[in-house]
Amino acid sequence: MASNAPMEIASAIQSASINRHPDPAHDINPSTAASQKQPVTISSSPAASDVAEDEIPVSILNPVPRRAAMPPLPDMRFEQSYLKRIEKAESWQGVLWITFRDEVVFALGQGMLWTLALSGWKHWNRSAKFSGRSVGTRLRRWWWGVNNWEVPKERGLNDTKLAAEVKEVSRSFTKFYQGEFSSAAQD
Repeated sequence: MASNAPMEIASAIQSASINRHPDPAHDINPSTAASQKQPVTISSSPAASDVAEDEIPVSILNPVPRRAAMPPLPDMRFEQSYLKRIEKAESWQGVLWITFRDEVVFALGQGMLWTLALSGWKHWNRSAKFSGRSVGTRLRRWWWGVNNWEVPKERGLNDTKLAAEVKEVSRSFTKFYQGEFSSAAQD
């Protein structure tokens, strides 16, 4: 038990410091001197004679107006949205359904859709050809040319190596067929 004492103390301090119900009016970081500063530009007016050589006269510093502040980013963490949903649950069955839906169904659906999208993309990408006149073919040829990639040779009817392979397979199949079934008429 003595070895867990430091962990228990750290856990107690950490859990005590969590603000369960933060208030934006009081819990947002206070403004600092850095947030009050304005960037400046230097105008090209002549320098005053009473300014030292290594100083910039204040008269030529023009503050640059800041852009309007962006709205705050929405809190997209899973925990916050999950807590908001179970807040509206009326019973433990509602909490169970929300948890099952968020942890199992949505994750399974997202994984399934992502896998289908990747599989479809791979299939389309694999079967895309470089011969043709469509916009996609032109774009693909251009992209491969920009990257100095070698465009694959078209394996069509003019490919002698493919024709020789097909002819060899055809011959061996014919020999097998004749060897197996030529005596069937004599039986």
